[in-house]
Amino acid sequence: MKIAVDAMGGDFAPEQIVFGAVRAARKYHCEVVLVGDEPRIREVLRRERGWEELGIRIHHASEVIEMGEHPADAVRMKKDSSIVVATRLVKEGECDAVLSAGSTGAAVTAAQLILKRIRGIGRPTIATPIPTPKGVTMLLDSGANVDSRPVHLVQSGMMGAIYAEYVFGIKAPKVGLLNIGEEETKGNEQAKETYQLLKAMHTINFCGNAEGRDIPKGNFDVVICDGFVGNVVLKFAEGLAKTIMKLIKEAIRESGVLAKLGAFLLMPALKKLGKRLDVSEYGGAPLLGVNGVCIISHGSSNAKSICSAIGVANDYVNGNVLDHIRDALAKEEILTNDGEKK
Repeated sequence: MKIAVDAMGGDFAPEQIVFGAVRAARKYHCEVVLVGDEPRIREVLRRERGWEELGIRIHHASEVIEMGEHPADAVRMKKDSSIVVATRLVKEGECDAVLSAGSTGAAVTAAQLILKRIRGIGRPTIATPIPTPKGVTMLLDSGANVDSRPVHLVQSGMMGAIYAEYVFGIKAPKVGLLNIGEEETKGNEQAKETYQLLKAMHTINFCGNAEGRDIPKGNFDVVICDGFVGNVVLKFAEGLAKTIMKLIKEAIRESGVLAKLGAFLLMPALKKLGKRLDVSEYGGAPLLGVNGVCIISHGSSNAKSICSAIGVANDYVNGNVLDHIRDALAKEEILTNDGEKK
């Protein structure tokens, strides 16, 4: 297993990216190729003892795509940028996966232009795990495409179900379409048309419409929507989780001695809750639908998040998800990009 890591992407790059990569190399026993400004990367690595023995190497890239740049233009113009070079290493077979906490748009564009889409897939989709009392719910698309046609949502449902089965081990994962009500006739034209297409699918366990409250409850294993809605849901969930933990801490701090004593006794449970709500426990979300393993991390990722994201890449490769998606496309009378059956 060899992972190409965009060492220059993210709010805390390269320090936190490099620290996370070193931690992952120790934890998962995988090789890591740090792509980016070699002198800066080496400067950070000097603070890590024994990194030379962990299968870590550096691949120099002279350019960086910044968050504010237009993704498509930047990927085409900056051929030696860290994300482009890292993605090219996967295309050329030197690495098994690419990981970036930089510009999501640049990572998605690089994957589409360099790795290309899987034959039959109209648009790739980002699948983000959201913690629930029952485990996780995969939300997709969570930001790759702000607009999606019904056929794209159907393909997202198929790929999300495959990922949930072969990475999380969920047999016949329950797939839901995010909507404003449970009834089949609810929603806009996109939702109603998508519902009918999903009903006709043979390779997934479509269980009807999912309402917003079904996501945190874990009533569905996979919930599909377009990237605009999915990204709003994801960021709302992240903000709400942080706010809940902050309110709990403030309530304890402002309470009396007995309340603080009770909180002390509950501390192990509160830490466990915080860990369940912590997005860094998952670290990265796979971009499904491209011919290669591409993991996208949050821009504010720290070392812990990057380590977890490399674990996600590890699971993706070991689960042979790409082959299972191709097999499902061959078996299912899936709709083509133009909305016509094969």
